[in-house]
Amino acid sequence: MFSAHSPDKRKGIGIHPYASHVKDVLKRALTYVDNICRYSAIDGENLSSIVRKSALFHDLGKLDKENQLVLLGEKTAKTLPFNHVDAGASHLWGNENYSLAAAVIQAHHIGYCDFLEEEKSDDNMFRDPKIMEHTNKTLDELLSIHNTLVIEKNILGGEKINGNHAVFLRIALSCLVDADHTDTAIHYQKHSEPPPYLPLRAAERLNILDNHIESLKKPNDERSELRHEMFHACRNSEENTQIISCDSPVGSGKTTAIMAYLLKQAHEKKLRRIFIILPFINIIRQSVKIYKDILTLEGENPDDIVCELHHRADFQDKESRYLSSLWRAPIIVTTAVAFFETLASNSPTTLRRLHELPGSAIFVDESHGALPVKLLPLAWQWINTYSKEWNCYWVLASGSLNKFWEINEINLGKTYEIPELVNTNLKKRLFEYEKNRIKYCYDSFPKNLDDLSNWIINFPGPRLLIVNTVQNAAIIADYFENKFGRDKVEHLSTALTPMDREATIKNINNRLNNTSDNNWTLVATSCIEAGVDLSFRTGFRELSSLLSLLQTAGRVNRSGFYHDSEIWTFKLKESDCFNFNPELQTSRNILQKFFENRKEIVPELSTESIYQEIQEKGISKISKELLDCENANKFPSVEILFKVINTKTVLVIVNEEIANNIKYYKHVSWQEIQKHSVRIYGYNIDRFEIDEIIPGIYKWNFKYDSFLGIMAGALAVVKAEKGQSIIA
Repeated sequence: MFSAHSPDKRKGIGIHPYASHVKDVLKRALTYVDNICRYSAIDGENLSSIVRKSALFHDLGKLDKENQLVLLGEKTAKTLPFNHVDAGASHLWGNENYSLAAAVIQAHHIGYCDFLEEEKSDDNMFRDPKIMEHTNKTLDELLSIHNTLVIEKNILGGEKINGNHAVFLRIALSCLVDADHTDTAIHYQKHSEPPPYLPLRAAERLNILDNHIESLKKPNDERSELRHEMFHACRNSEENTQIISCDSPVGSGKTTAIMAYLLKQAHEKKLRRIFIILPFINIIRQSVKIYKDILTLEGENPDDIVCELHHRADFQDKESRYLSSLWRAPIIVTTAVAFFETLASNSPTTLRRLHELPGSAIFVDESHGALPVKLLPLAWQWINTYSKEWNCYWVLASGSLNKFWEINEINLGKTYEIPELVNTNLKKRLFEYEKNRIKYCYDSFPKNLDDLSNWIINFPGPRLLIVNTVQNAAIIADYFENKFGRDKVEHLSTALTPMDREATIKNINNRLNNTSDNNWTLVATSCIEAGVDLSFRTGFRELSSLLSLLQTAGRVNRSGFYHDSEIWTFKLKESDCFNFNPELQTSRNILQKFFENRKEIVPELSTESIYQEIQEKGISKISKELLDCENANKFPSVEILFKVINTKTVLVIVNEEIANNIKYYKHVSWQEIQKHSVRIYGYNIDRFEIDEIIPGIYKWNFKYDSFLGIMAGALAVVKAEKGQSIIA
């Protein structure tokens, strides 16, 4: 008997037979490939060939005698004596000249190497130089054993890639890793056999969405009629392009209108799932609730149909790998951070879900704020690659859409004709309604806490106050609570767990619906700017970008009920422990100049704003380096450089019971982890003595409450240290 994985005697789990593991990984991986090949425009056959070869020989080195002593449980060791991937890579590259399959094998635990550096190894590409000599001596014996255990004929096939090499290789690795991780987790009883994929059933969901929209129509109501027209314009669009834009103002019903378009496309093109991509700072619970309430068919569990991913809960350690969230649901709502950093990733645990993307309809909502400018050139390349080569359909939408693909520094001199989903006439009427809804005002006098509170309290409420950092929001909310009373202030930021943010939003909605409860202020961060259906009487926005201001305006007088609603842009003084995000300085300066030059604040300024930012900062060296690294298959560098959030953050559990369950390896779903966690900057782990309960997951040890979140415990430290930023 030969083993692929060692026994776990504590749990009564025996060895994992080598032959069973290899055959099961091969079967799973090829099932993933078959699902993809229906959507591959050019490289499906090559994908099947490369994945087949890599799956067959990915664990060949485990048959080594010394490795088997550990895998059979006869010898104890933290790691195998010999790197088990070297044998498979050696066989496919050295003997058969299958370099790409060898690269996949080499990468299936550690990610791809830098191909430019690896090419310097000549005939020893994708090998482990530390054990090459040993592998060369034992390879024939390992192959003999393997061929006795695993009978698989006709593995020949080409390795020529016709399309984008980097995207292809990530998808190939995704197929192998997901198959390998899934089979291993099942053996160790981390989870049972995954259930069959649930079908999208796009036509049926479109039908119930149609019925829902008809039930909402209000006769003789201008706003209702415009939203109804917007829905049908998207739902019945004859546009057949794979990338389309939707530039319509906030409150025009994009959430349901674009979903109707996506469902129609999915039905006609036989797509397998829909992705909703929201800004990484955004709260996504509202959109998820809408989709679950409307799109769940009779007899279905809503949580199985609409999968909600707040942040990338990926864990490299094999003991916590089962917690990873996968893109398996028919409809997936996730953040731009999780989505685009998955596309850039070189981490096998993250990449394991990537093979679910081909054949999808993808709605990048509030696309104006999805990514920093420096990441747009490579992101635009990916959008085009997945559309042309892997049959993905994209909608780029926003109430303040910047057409970044029209800027030479981003499109690299190529012309892209991206049609619009909403016709010019309807869009004009939507924006005319928008112009009459709100007045933009500017106060150039910087304010401390006392100035700010005395100024704001004189405006009609309910009031929305958005600032640029989590720290500033907590400081202001705490001050307002002490000065005016708890009933006069609410607080919302990513210092709160998703569960508490949801409860806070519910409470805010109840207060907004009570017309007699109007003398209070919501203090928040940009997490409330987009995708949240809340409407305040007056708005205040700390000086930031034009795009953020336009989005904030979408939370003020949303229904157009008032004729004198205002949104004020203001500055904070460098006092009271306030901190400032240097990443926003350029966009702050641009918006300030717009006000000083008395420019009308309208969505049409969005593209000009991003163009000015590029002119002032230039497309950074990182942008060019990213493109060069991607095109040269320098995978580790792409992963490092493509960061939506520059500073590394870690996931921190605030719930004692869940933290203990994870610590002692009791099963905890990734949904529960999301509900009870926040993210903090990694450099604060030691500062706050945060415990790492298992690799990649931490526990918050300071005070946490449902008003200020982790800032309830952190504020004292912040004040003592005079305003150092501590959380994401």
